Amino acid sequence: MKYDGRFGEYGGYYVPEVLIPALEELEEAFYRFHQDKGFVAELAQLYQYYAGRPSPLYHAKRFSEHVGFSVYLKREDLLHGGAHKINNGLGQALLAKYMGKTKLIAETGAGQHGLATAMVGALFGMETKIFMGVTDIERQSVNVHKMKLCGAEVVPVEGGTGTLKDAINDALRYWTANVTDTFYLFGSAAGPHPYPTIVRHFQSCIGIEARQQCLDQVGRLPDLVVACVGGGSNAIGMFAGFLADKTVRLVGVEAGGRGLATGKHAASLSAGKVGILHGAKAYLLQDENGQVLDTESISAGLDYAAVGPEHCHLKDTGRAEYVAAVDDDVLDTFELLTKLEGILPALESTHALAYLVNQKGKLTPGTIAVANLSGRGDKDVGIVERARGEVESRKGKVKRKK
Repeated sequence: MKYDGRFGEYGGYYVPEVLIPALEELEEAFYRFHQDKGFVAELAQLYQYYAGRPSPLYHAKRFSEHVGFSVYLKREDLLHGGAHKINNGLGQALLAKYMGKTKLIAETGAGQHGLATAMVGALFGMETKIFMGVTDIERQSVNVHKMKLCGAEVVPVEGGTGTLKDAINDALRYWTANVTDTFYLFGSAAGPHPYPTIVRHFQSCIGIEARQQCLDQVGRLPDLVVACVGGGSNAIGMFAGFLADKTVRLVGVEAGGRGLATGKHAASLSAGKVGILHGAKAYLLQDENGQVLDTESISAGLDYAAVGPEHCHLKDTGRAEYVAAVDDDVLDTFELLTKLEGILPALESTHALAYLVNQKGKLTPGTIAVANLSGRGDKDVGIVERARGEVESRKGKVKRKK
């Protein structure tokens, strides 16, 4: 390979030897086409007329009044499919077309990347398989139905906890046996090189747009840019537009689950140790023997034991800071934004908003914050209702004991 895909000490490609030629082919094609005039023009057309870019930057006035400073939402939830995943989906599917591949595979947790892949598979007329953990299939049944309507085959993954980690494992195994005609459309800024670089490139439109929109609407750069972090694609896409602006704080918000002290969370950067998962060196939730720990989060898209290598490097260098939001705060914030703005945020994105709510009284009224609303919450309404029911049940038990 021409590059080793390192961000500081993180990244690389720790994969079976059989996958090295496929990754080399992918890297060579990406660097050949991503700045090719024809490729760029075709992708720009798809972004505008199929996906609906640029997405707006919205001043959430009532939410801002609640937290005591100005909050602007980058409305990726308004894109076709309901999330930022279509940006990378279109970019990689077009790359697959230019490479002459005829089949797509993908992994998915919350289902938004699976849906984006199913949509672009239909768009380009490619046979599509989506690997999804059985736990996530159950909690994201609406997205599963949408994928099937687009003609994709949803492959249930029963191993492990039946979540994103296990879906990636099975997708990589399948790709190993089908590299000739199949393109693995990887969804996050994680995994082996060159995927973190590719996904960052196709998601960087988020931050590039947001930066210019903030200058146009506010007259200056924001003080704070916030995004949720699972594998890290929406956050790295947002951060990409502001990395050179040293006055802008970058904050990534992970899934704190029931709380870091309980061990029931998915906060790799906040509580993990350096290890290797899915072909890359990164912060990873693991035990003292190096075994990958089970994760838990109310949001399927953040339920992942590792994180993208560039986020690891940004943490170590101090350019970005990473915190965790717990499920209870996320549920409260989901209802808060919906009631104040009439916008249902995806549970993943709500982690970033929950962080902003917790900054109430800590930031000055003149603070400008931009949060990436990476997806919409239609898919999560059932989860929220069940979770609220469980909370009320617990409260009832406590009252009865008293």
